[in-house]
Formats: sequence, C-alpha cells, structure tokens
Amino acid sequence: MSIDAKAIEHFLHTQLARWNVSDKEGFLAAYREVAPGGLSIEYVGRPPADGWPVLEAMWTAQNAKIDIEEVAMIINGCEAACHNRNRVKGTDVTIETIELYRFDEGGKLHVRYFIRQP
Repeated sequence: MSIDAKAIEHFLHTQLARWNVSDKEGFLAAYREVAPGGLSIEYVGRPPADGWPVLEAMWTAQNAKIDIEEVAMIINGCEAACHNRNRVKGTDVTIETIELYRFDEGGKLHVRYFIRQP
C-alpha cells in the first residue's frame, strides 16, 4: 500500500474532526483505513507501543476533556508533521503538541507525539 499527500491530508483532517465531535467509531475507522498493516505510537520519552490499545486508552482518558485545534500541517512524501493545540474544555489551559506521522509500505503507520505540558 502506497499513500499520497491527498490521502494523508484527508486522514489527518478526518481523525481530528471525528475526535472533536466524539465520534469514536469514525476516529478509529480513519486509522484503520491508513494503517491496515499495523500502528505504532510513541509518546516521545517512552518506548513505542502497539498503537491500537494506545488509541483506546487515549480516547477513554482524554476525549471528554480535550478539543483539538489544528495549527499547522506539513506533508512531505509519506510523512507529515502537525502542530495541534489541545484545549482543555471549560478552562483556558492548552497543551501544544507536535505530531509526526510516517506511512510505511505495507500499510504501517508510525506516530510520535511531542507534548508540551501547560
């Protein structure tokens, strides 16, 4: 499986939009579509992990608390870098993230999150 910039952009916008409307099925479906060969997620500073349980845990712990604003997205080849602003609902607190996405042959997706705590 090879992915182009248009498909990467569609995935990034879709997963963020589905998060913000609390559509878990749509959120996970966006990932399944681009990562049929596997998903790894790394919170920088921790080892990479199987991405599916990480997404489930992230959803359970954070979806009701966080809305995400897309600040910037850069796509080069089969990789993307995103700057997102995670707004804690009902507060003035924001958490800035830089998210790196690498789409490998065979439908594998590798994600790295850099998180600046407030």
